[in-house]
Amino acid sequence: MRAMLERFASDYSAAEQQISGLEDDQSSIHYPTVFLYIGDEAGHAIDPMIQSNEMKWDNNAGVIYFHVTSGETDAGVASGHQADHISTHSSNNDGRSAPKVMRVGLTGLATGYSDNRTRRKDIGAAFQGEESYLIKLNRALRQVSDTIADYGRLYASFDRLHLAVITRVDDPLNVLVPEISLLAQAIFLQLFKSVQMDLYALITEREQSETFGYASAAGISFLRELEGMQRPDYSYSAPLLMTGDGLSIPVTHKASALFDLVYVLSDRNERGITTLNGMRDNYEIICHILLLKNRNRKDAQVQSNDVSYNNSSFKNSLMSESGRQGFVSAGLAKVKRPNYSIALTVLYHFLKQIKARLQNAPEPGMKEKLALFGLDSAALAARVDALVPEEDKLADMTGLLTSGIRFDQLRRMSLREAEEALFGEGCDNFFRNHFTRQAEERLGLTNAAQELRRSVNRTIQEQPQISFYQLSEWTGEKNEAGSVLEAVRSRMRDLVREIDLARDELQQTREMRVEDLKFQRLPFMDKQNLRAFIRAFLDTVYLLKWKLLRLETELDLVRRFASELEHMHEEYRIRVVQMSALAEEFKAAALQSIQSADDYIGQNIFEYYERVTENAMMEIEEKRGASVFFEERHLGNVLELLVQGGQAFAERMTMVCRKLILTAEPFAQTFEEELLLRANVSVDYNNRKALSRDELFHRLYRTLEDNAVIHIRLLDYTHEHRYEEKYLFGDRETEFIRYALGVDETSRIYKLGCVHEKRSSGVEKLNIMGGFHLEDLMYYRNGKVYYETYLQNGYEFHTLHPSLLPELR
Repeated sequence: MRAMLERFASDYSAAEQQISGLEDDQSSIHYPTVFLYIGDEAGHAIDPMIQSNEMKWDNNAGVIYFHVTSGETDAGVASGHQADHISTHSSNNDGRSAPKVMRVGLTGLATGYSDNRTRRKDIGAAFQGEESYLIKLNRALRQVSDTIADYGRLYASFDRLHLAVITRVDDPLNVLVPEISLLAQAIFLQLFKSVQMDLYALITEREQSETFGYASAAGISFLRELEGMQRPDYSYSAPLLMTGDGLSIPVTHKASALFDLVYVLSDRNERGITTLNGMRDNYEIICHILLLKNRNRKDAQVQSNDVSYNNSSFKNSLMSESGRQGFVSAGLAKVKRPNYSIALTVLYHFLKQIKARLQNAPEPGMKEKLALFGLDSAALAARVDALVPEEDKLADMTGLLTSGIRFDQLRRMSLREAEEALFGEGCDNFFRNHFTRQAEERLGLTNAAQELRRSVNRTIQEQPQISFYQLSEWTGEKNEAGSVLEAVRSRMRDLVREIDLARDELQQTREMRVEDLKFQRLPFMDKQNLRAFIRAFLDTVYLLKWKLLRLETELDLVRRFASELEHMHEEYRIRVVQMSALAEEFKAAALQSIQSADDYIGQNIFEYYERVTENAMMEIEEKRGASVFFEERHLGNVLELLVQGGQAFAERMTMVCRKLILTAEPFAQTFEEELLLRANVSVDYNNRKALSRDELFHRLYRTLEDNAVIHIRLLDYTHEHRYEEKYLFGDRETEFIRYALGVDETSRIYKLGCVHEKRSSGVEKLNIMGGFHLEDLMYYRNGKVYYETYLQNGYEFHTLHPSLLPELR
């Protein structure tokens, strides 16, 4: 059940995000962009980044994702490629397939180097010693260059290329970062005037049980090399370019830092807390940074006074007095309508309202209730008529043979004695065979449960407002005044008294004398008097006996119905309990999702959407009829669904909720409108907890700031080189963005700008911070011990000679 509820909420949330995303303006990137993933682990970033860019960049069809793998590891994407391979991921705007993802597997590069002692060094040596890897990379990168040229019309300018190199610090293939990056830059410079190349180094700080210690040592080895690559005197020259005939051409990097900027992103933030979505958060941060650096500003935005990102200015702010370039990290916060929590909350309130409608049927009188169950006096009398043979058949007893005794001999006898003298056991046997036995046989064929359910089903069809809630209450014992079961039991008690009285009357009648029985007597007419006595006797004694049989038969019948009512009550009570349990489960899921959300998006969800759901249902009922939710095409028969199981009912509830409720007008509000309405849903004049618009915006602003904490943990990073810039992604014209840009405007010590995107789905905030160095990283301090220990025990991580590496700090 919980999995089904989560699926319902997730599907709604994803669909709403897609709908609101379609309504939002997409940004454009100004220059062509290539994401270069180096290493098997980096491949996990490709699909999430494609999805993010497709949603936010309207010219994403021209972006290329190039992945260099070992060719031997399933990194989550297209493993084991023996040669260059292009796979189609989606289509661009004109319907033509867009070859976005290209992977090249350097198969065999890591073969034979499974020993961690020299694995990283051996990969570097093998690459330099085997020409086929360079040929493969050259061919693949030239194909990337040709593909970019095909999509030149999608960009505002074709002068520059943005090359984003992405790698995991503990991936052994990153030993080739200088060679692969410089080769890509050299090939792309044949098409573009300049290539701006940034590196994104991803760090996972979660404990890795299988590679404990070694992964940290490998990560430090790459970061040590990276520090060397970023020195102002770093230079590199190697024959990396290859012609079609296999001739090599040197690629030279003159003294300067290899990458324009280096971004270090971890799965733990500056507070030491693991990020909510792990590495996926970092993938989205990379996409936002690329958009910030490479955004195509529209005319209206260019003319506005918005503070915009300037890469040169930012880079210069990270430089220390010694000329040492600082690293950069970032954090991203997003606020949007809490669709997941809304879906579960609305589902619960929808169930609550359905439950109320099932419970709130009009209360009929007891006669009407008994009639609904087919247990009113008329219905019972009709049933008894069908069970007990008719009274007229008593006349057949006049044909019974008599003993020949004369009437004058009977005069002083009791009626019982006279019957025995006249008939012996003949009358008794006749009545037993033709009345009592037939009544018992017919009663035995009576299916009380079936008859009762038939009556109830007919009632529910004729009066759909009656539900199992009323049936459970009416068949129970708690509400004696309104209980059908108690009324039937009362009838049973009445019948027992009536039967006792009937038996006493019969007994007294049979003891009366024959001469006291009233019938017409004729003098000296013995035979006529005997016949007259027999008729009077039968009309008196056996008519009483017939009436007693009817009472006894009705008592047996009513007892059966009472027993079935008890069974029926248990069945309906189970459904009432089942509904309550489902309501509690729905409520628990809703409250849990609200509690797991941040305060700024979780406040008043439960109270606000109780009103919204109730109003939406009332509006639907006004337009389509009071029973619209119980039509067969929607919920249908709730009782039948519950009999099938809670899952069946819950699935139908989610379907109807999604179809009728969540599509109502109140659910189509912008993020800001919804948040403002929800924040003060319970405001009255005496409510001190009511939030003003400014208070709400202030809380939202602070939460965005707190959640955009930098994704790297530093030792004590408050020194002079810390430099920060912060950017809001949202509609510049909304009240919240205007508020946020004005907060602390005169006192803030960081740069705050806005990436204007006309959107209603939410607001995002990107914080970028730079100026820190390798020795400032907690990851470096912790991993350095492992790195030195492995080196002391004969492990070799570097292709470079130790004298060429930067000193450990």
